[in-house]
Amino acid sequence: MLDITKVPSPCYVMEEELLRKNLSLIKQVADRAGVEIILAFKAFAMWKSFPIFREYIQYTTASSEYEARLAYEEFGSRAHTYSPAYTAQNFPAFLKYSSHITFNSLSQFERFYPMVKAFGEPVSCGIRVNPEYSEVEVELYNPCAPGTRFGVTADLLPDTLPEGIEGFHCHCHCESSSYELERTLVHIEEKFSRWFPQLKWLNLGGGHLMTRKDYDVEHLIGLLKGLKARYPHLQIILEPGSAFTWQTGPLVASVVDVVESRGIRTAILDVSFTCHMPDCLEMPYQPKVRNAESLPADAVKTAAPEEHVYRLGGNSCLSGDYMGSWKFDHELQVGERIVFEDMIHYTMVKTNMFNGIHHPSIALLHTDGRLEVYKDFRYEDYRDRMC
Repeated sequence: MLDITKVPSPCYVMEEELLRKNLSLIKQVADRAGVEIILAFKAFAMWKSFPIFREYIQYTTASSEYEARLAYEEFGSRAHTYSPAYTAQNFPAFLKYSSHITFNSLSQFERFYPMVKAFGEPVSCGIRVNPEYSEVEVELYNPCAPGTRFGVTADLLPDTLPEGIEGFHCHCHCESSSYELERTLVHIEEKFSRWFPQLKWLNLGGGHLMTRKDYDVEHLIGLLKGLKARYPHLQIILEPGSAFTWQTGPLVASVVDVVESRGIRTAILDVSFTCHMPDCLEMPYQPKVRNAESLPADAVKTAAPEEHVYRLGGNSCLSGDYMGSWKFDHELQVGERIVFEDMIHYTMVKTNMFNGIHHPSIALLHTDGRLEVYKDFRYEDYRDRMC
């Protein structure tokens, strides 16, 4: 168990035992279904933990030059890369660091494929396709919303694919179930299966939250086996992000002050929602707080002091840097630890240093109980981002 009192504040703490539990499940799915499951850096890129990942998976997916380089230099394998747009300046780096490159449009493919052919090592090229179907309700995260900038619709593909296109990439999910995948596959196959004989691989993207407690893993394996049986020549690839580090550790923070205005009590913390938990404001997503009950947001406005209901406020100068309400079983005190659960995926990769706010440390709790602090951030980390 993690001893919160021994953790520096603020700090992200990933727990190795929980990570290995997720990795074991993911490897079992891949092995039993006969597919490749790879880590998406857009959700998690804590590279000092990559030796653990390498025990279970071989490859990763990148969406930028820097992510592709991280795969090559720190994970030890070339990336499966997709970017909405490549440039003449950065494409040579993508070629160096990638085993697979997916293009967002036919025009991008036509522009850069000559460079792929001239490259000294094999790189498999694909096109991102858009089945025009997704059950993601939040438009900010819906890659198939009308007018999306992602992917080629079926009506724009020629009957015979251009030379060099070996795969389709299709991303339609966000923390989704296997049943959403099942319904999505109907649309993918209906619109695109006539091109499958021309392909070598099909990448079903991310958003497959197979490590969530209520996820039907057996149903997923059955779906993937069925897909493989229908198209045995295709390599099937999944590239989830959140699934790898789902519920693998908290963000530990501390109360630095308690303020009250018009009866609303706010516990000011040494972390920021806008800087350190951006999905809380973007999604919006309200995290679980250890030993606290989540209440409707307006509950803090009517709660009596003896009910110990608080808003939690960040330490930036953004007026909206707060969330609430949470009910505790006692009055919060300055210096008390506040633990935000499940704060490893889509946090560290999205943090910023707005306001020059002190960045949380990053640590790993080993299976033997040893806490290893991977990174402490300093003034220089902020300064060197500026000029």
